[in-house]
Amino acid sequence: MVHKTVGKTKLCGFSLAGEETVVAAPELNVCFDVGRAPREIISIDTVCISHGHQDHAAGLAYYLSQRNFVGNSPGRVLLHRSLAQPAQRLMDVWSELEGHHCPGEIIAMDPGDEFVLRRDLIVRSYAVSHTAGALGYSVIEARHKLKPEYADRSGPQLVELKRQGVEIERRNEVSLISCTGDTAAGAFLELDHVRDAELLLLECTFFDRQHVTRARAGRHIHVCDLRDIMRTIRCPHVVLTHVTRRTDLRTAKRILEGAVDRDDLERLSFLMDHPRRDHHRRPARTLAVGGERSPQRGDGL
Repeated sequence: MVHKTVGKTKLCGFSLAGEETVVAAPELNVCFDVGRAPREIISIDTVCISHGHQDHAAGLAYYLSQRNFVGNSPGRVLLHRSLAQPAQRLMDVWSELEGHHCPGEIIAMDPGDEFVLRRDLIVRSYAVSHTAGALGYSVIEARHKLKPEYADRSGPQLVELKRQGVEIERRNEVSLISCTGDTAAGAFLELDHVRDAELLLLECTFFDRQHVTRARAGRHIHVCDLRDIMRTIRCPHVVLTHVTRRTDLRTAKRILEGAVDRDDLERLSFLMDHPRRDHHRRPARTLAVGGERSPQRGDGL
């Protein structure tokens, strides 16, 4: 699992095409896809499943079971309406196998639906261009501000206006993070909460020239699509996920440099590019041998 901060958002995740994808924003208490349910996401209350492929959803039952095992409240799983009943059947089968019911909430979503994470935070789903039953999700902060025309009213007057049904506040939305899941490029990139998100988790599976046909067949993004995508979106931070093992990360980074406009490179990064560690400040690990301390393997030997 990679742990990093991008902009203002802390991320914890792992994403390799066909193997496992799971990306959590712990401070927002939300996770995009569940992968094989690594321990780092068990404490997160809400998981948004992008689609039903096993590399994204295999750990669904284990995630809910582990939350129950450690005494957490039942987890919530958001997914496309067409996947809700199959997911519930999966949980029913596991209940039969284990001999007891595992609590958990399966929440069916249609494109455009909203789910309230907390009073000022919602998840909004949107249709993407992948398999049937695929969704992207945006986490949006809803901020309410008093309309200027009521700024000089007293507290009791404002309460009375609200009692009368007068809308005295204006709602402003700030999209904190949006995750496309697996997808080809599409009109969803022009949605305000996607295009203007502070952080966009964007799949980009293929980088080699000979893989364009493969990308189109699987409805994935190829690096050659990124120049137009970056010109469409205004996100200050774009994190690329779901890169195939067919291209090593160093090569993918080199190809990316020639595939997008120079100014856009500063906005782009790879989820699986581990943050650098300051080895000079790491204390040497030692092992007691005959009353003395000896350096262990990995300390420059």
